[in-house]
Amino acid sequence: MTSTQGDAALEPLPSPGSGAVVEEPSLPGRIRNPSTLFRALACLVGLGLLLLLPTLATQTTTGLETDISRGTEQAPHFLLTLAGLTAGFGVLAVPVAFALDRVLRRDMVRVLLGLCAAVVALGVDFAIEGWASATGPTHLTDVLGFTRAGTPPLQSDLTPVIAYAVAVRLNGRPRWQLAMWGTLALAALASLVAGYSTALGMVATFLIGGLVAYLTLYALGIPNPRPTGTAVAEVLRRLGFQPLRAARTDDGTIDHRSYLVDLPEGRLDVTVLDRDQQSSGLLYRVWRGLRLRSNQPRRAVRSLRRSLEQESLAAYAATTARVRTPRLLATSEVGTEAALLAYERLDGVLLADLPDEELTDELMTGMWRQLELLHHRRIAHRSLDGTAIMIAGGEPWLVGFGRGETAASDLLLRLDHAQLLTTLTLRAGPERAVRLASSVIGAPALGAIVPLLQKVALSRETRTALRRDKHLLSSLREEILKSSPETEVAPVRLERFRPRTIISIVAGAVGAYFLLSQLSNVDVGQLIVQADWRWAALAAVAAGMSFVAAAMMVIGFVPERIPLGRTVLVQLAASFVKLVAPAAVTGVAINTRYLQRTGIRPGPAVASVGASQLIGLGVHILLLVILGFLTGSGGMGAEFAPSRTVVFGLLAVATAAVVAAAIGPVRRLVGRRLKQMFSGVIPRLLDVIQDPRKVAMGLGGTLLLTVSFVLCLDFSIRAFGDSLNWTAVAVVFLTGNALGSAAPTPGGLGAVEAALSLGLTVAGLPVETAYSAVLLFRLLTFWLPVLPGWAAFTYLQRRGAL
Repeated sequence: MTSTQGDAALEPLPSPGSGAVVEEPSLPGRIRNPSTLFRALACLVGLGLLLLLPTLATQTTTGLETDISRGTEQAPHFLLTLAGLTAGFGVLAVPVAFALDRVLRRDMVRVLLGLCAAVVALGVDFAIEGWASATGPTHLTDVLGFTRAGTPPLQSDLTPVIAYAVAVRLNGRPRWQLAMWGTLALAALASLVAGYSTALGMVATFLIGGLVAYLTLYALGIPNPRPTGTAVAEVLRRLGFQPLRAARTDDGTIDHRSYLVDLPEGRLDVTVLDRDQQSSGLLYRVWRGLRLRSNQPRRAVRSLRRSLEQESLAAYAATTARVRTPRLLATSEVGTEAALLAYERLDGVLLADLPDEELTDELMTGMWRQLELLHHRRIAHRSLDGTAIMIAGGEPWLVGFGRGETAASDLLLRLDHAQLLTTLTLRAGPERAVRLASSVIGAPALGAIVPLLQKVALSRETRTALRRDKHLLSSLREEILKSSPETEVAPVRLERFRPRTIISIVAGAVGAYFLLSQLSNVDVGQLIVQADWRWAALAAVAAGMSFVAAAMMVIGFVPERIPLGRTVLVQLAASFVKLVAPAAVTGVAINTRYLQRTGIRPGPAVASVGASQLIGLGVHILLLVILGFLTGSGGMGAEFAPSRTVVFGLLAVATAAVVAAAIGPVRRLVGRRLKQMFSGVIPRLLDVIQDPRKVAMGLGGTLLLTVSFVLCLDFSIRAFGDSLNWTAVAVVFLTGNALGSAAPTPGGLGAVEAALSLGLTVAGLPVETAYSAVLLFRLLTFWLPVLPGWAAFTYLQRRGAL
């Protein structure tokens, strides 16, 4: 629905018996359909997987070729010969016949697009053949069939025809589809029987033909299939209406067209859904469908019929529920490429266009009451932003049910609440929006919104608006909890994964690749045989001691009493969580959650963990500086880098910090993050200082944690028959641990291994020993604790400690 526009200075209306006057900008002659590019990407991915298959599954591909050869030998020779003759004739005859049919029907552009795709496909085919014969990998050309009696890896007679068949777009023409693709299937079978191609080679032929066709269609565009306003008016006439004038009212930025249609007895708002626009935002919907658990559309790719039925059903259901919404009068297809929905005209103004001074408490309360009527019948709107609510006659109306759902789940209804509350908060502020919402839906329903106030749960338009006020959602949560302090907030996870998880996986894969490439030149098996496992056992004890030290560190900075045994289990559980979160985030998140579950309020819990992190950071830097200077002195040995290098490194870090602080956005970002992490830390430290035992335990745990890891690394080195000065080992660990904490990968995966291996090598260890020692160290401190960490995590969750 759109607000009233273009009503003034209208020309005289035609009589009901004549054709309607249509006012709309001229439609573009050619369009580029996003779904075409998506299909090209799918073909490209298929080709990539096909190229990997011969390497990853050599026996499978060989067995497939053997099975095909045996099958063709047992097939009747007469039938195979007949199939080959039919295919040889049909490969040329069917495309020519289709071209003649299109020319006679004045559809020459379709044929020209097919011919362009065929020519490009032929050129690509020749280019691939030249590459395969000159520099192509042997295993690849063998599998694709290039070495079979000098035959090319792709079928030059089929690739252009496949590209032609895809580019001419046979959808909606079942007879031509059957003839074209049936002939191509017979030709492929004949090629396999004759030994001119392999199965994988034939699949590659079809994929390349499709890829070329889709890229050609996207580059050149296709004739615009969208029906004009005149066609829309004619369909309305067949539905029993008498359109006099149809004026386009949308600005082209939305995913459908809107028309204001004048009738002798009134007006209609007509929404036109174009088939090609159903793929608009396809990649975005697929991404949200993969990423979100419950807030995704039922189908990422929706057909025109599916979109029409979904909006129609939701609109009819809303009317039955006595919700104020424009009545849906008729629906119909408009040819084969579009469909329309005709609503009774509603003269009003959208909420997004309503001045702030006109947004009264009565209007906002009325919006919540209309939503409650909708939810009473289990109908979810799913798009309650500023364009989904219209103010007409001083009352709110709900419009735009394109994403509506009937028989909605409780989660979808709660998401509607979260969306409307955020929309109104953007206009009226948190206090007023929460007060009015509570007066209609009640405190329990309002409290249930809190865990859903996440950007990922809101519409794209709302997320864009929130960029101007990044603290609005947190202010809204605080306001709800302030008005209902007894509300029990249960977390709700809407995302299957976050974007940074993908970054972590990629970064971890790169780090693992780097490490494995270095280990390829190391005889690890021989080193394992020669390893002294007594030192390895001591390294395992040191690794276990680190969990006790981490628990002491947490307890020491919490004025309240918490049990040591359970705190140790929490640190063990953190080793499991490290698999899915960066090292710098894991400890903070899980310890904060643990302290909250023990009864400590969220603010003090965050402050206690922040205090331990701050003191740990200070001790880490202090030890690094002191030990760095000691490694350069003659009294402590000179196995590691001299102190001058440490000084230069510290100066470089300080210079980078000064430069970053001089950049306004960077300074504000770092300041905001530090404020969030360490706000309230000083008061908690003052509370801790009053108890000497707490101070001793906190500082002792911090030092013991570093000592445990250094001992574990030192014992791992000794397990492989070598040793370094203890101070040098400590500097290597402190440096590697700092890099691992800064890395975005789970547990610093990749960054820690690379930094430790490089540091030990620079310190004087042989490359083989350094890599083996680092592997043992990471095995004991990162990989082996995962399984007991999972058990501890599960146990603590069942006991309500996490």
